[in-house]
Amino acid sequence: MHRTLSLALAATAVAMTAIPGVSVAATPTPDTVRWGPCREKAASEKATVASEKAALPRLECSTLEVPLDYRDPDGRQIEIAISRLASKEPSQRHGVLLTNPGGPGITGLGYPAVLAGSGLPQEVLDSYDLIGFDPRGVGRSTPVTCDLTPEQQARGNVPPYAHTAADVAREAGNARTIAEQCATSRTAWMLPHATTANTARDMDRIRAALGEPKLSYLGASYGSYLGAVYTTMFPKRSDRIVLDSNLGPGGYDVKAMRSLARGMEDRFPDFATFAAAHPEYGLGTTPEQVRAKFFDLAERLEAKPVQGFDATLFRGITFDRLYSDADMPLLAKTWQALDTDQPPPPVPPIPNMENFMSARFAVICGDARWPETVREYQRNVAVDRLKYPMLGGSTAGIGPCAFWPDERVEPPVRIGDRGPSNVLMAQNERDPGTPLAGAQELRRAFGKRATMVTADQGGHGVYPFGPNTCANDAVTAFLTTGQRPSQDLACAAEPSK
Repeated sequence: MHRTLSLALAATAVAMTAIPGVSVAATPTPDTVRWGPCREKAASEKATVASEKAALPRLECSTLEVPLDYRDPDGRQIEIAISRLASKEPSQRHGVLLTNPGGPGITGLGYPAVLAGSGLPQEVLDSYDLIGFDPRGVGRSTPVTCDLTPEQQARGNVPPYAHTAADVAREAGNARTIAEQCATSRTAWMLPHATTANTARDMDRIRAALGEPKLSYLGASYGSYLGAVYTTMFPKRSDRIVLDSNLGPGGYDVKAMRSLARGMEDRFPDFATFAAAHPEYGLGTTPEQVRAKFFDLAERLEAKPVQGFDATLFRGITFDRLYSDADMPLLAKTWQALDTDQPPPPVPPIPNMENFMSARFAVICGDARWPETVREYQRNVAVDRLKYPMLGGSTAGIGPCAFWPDERVEPPVRIGDRGPSNVLMAQNERDPGTPLAGAQELRRAFGKRATMVTADQGGHGVYPFGPNTCANDAVTAFLTTGQRPSQDLACAAEPSK
């Protein structure tokens, strides 16, 4: 299956979407959670993630029932799947640390194990029970569907690059079809309630069920917005809140979608420098030549796909692999193969792509109002295509949110400065998925509530995946002692190890 730009929008680390493959083993009674073993899914999925799981700790699992509509708490209930990686040092335990890897639309059930396997310091593992969960609509929680066809899944979450107003108008038909499918699917009853605000309410139900007076939190990418909404709605129940790779205060709205093109421009020079320093890839000997190669390949692939790669997939894979420095050699090999009409390295599929895309549409279209006329998207594309030519013709394009049902249960949560000063933001300077400009907006919105640590490095995800020890140490200190830097901290670039 092709995966396009949607892949990179999923999370801090794509591998986490496939872990651990669990089902619920026990159901809690009110205010108590009975943990049981996480049973494996189908045998076919075991093989997919066997290598990752081999080194990961075992989780416990359970479920909670929560209201579909919190205005009617005794009405229809849905299930939320939760997991736990318990502290092995009760005397050092501070509380629970709820985690979220981003999305929206991806499973978070395995994220505690991923964090533990990715270098989360032992003192943090000792200080907390790490809690994961599948947000409402996702995975092992009550899922949503838009009945997306394989072809629709292959197209991904972001429209193809629009070179003209006619391209936008043509794509509007596909966007409208998906919106109508979501609105008429067997889970359409969930759509008005699949919001970030309701997921935050679910998080507080998890806190209460665990018997905890307060909740600490570690969330990345979209998880930064989820955490910001939680601590805004429940400031007195928020303990230590870490927001990593931050969206702006509007969450995943049209502004955030358009900002991905800026993120591409912020980050791409790092890859251009890498490729120019490795002439064996044949992509150019200067960063300017590598950038020119990008446009050359995109133009050629639009005229004629190579080895199954068209220009949309090329742009999406390039964006995706800018998320991590470790992927730059793989990206260079992919470009080299496409440039010489050779088979490129294989692209692993996203597990459960239909649910991922459907849940993502449900959240981002339900959270905020999007432009509703084709003309407005045409104007946006015309602006962004000139301003951010690598990706702007795509990320400013039209999607299902333009045709989403009008019903909204409540307005978006407004992030502000009311509440305790207990938020630590961590942000890379050159993040393609959540650019620095959006993080700075969120920082201003939080005012006295937040302190921000910025690392002079590229990629998506600071803690604990990034190599910058200054930034990582600041987050660890906050999680283990509650102490933040006295003011916003700029961490200098550190040499590669």
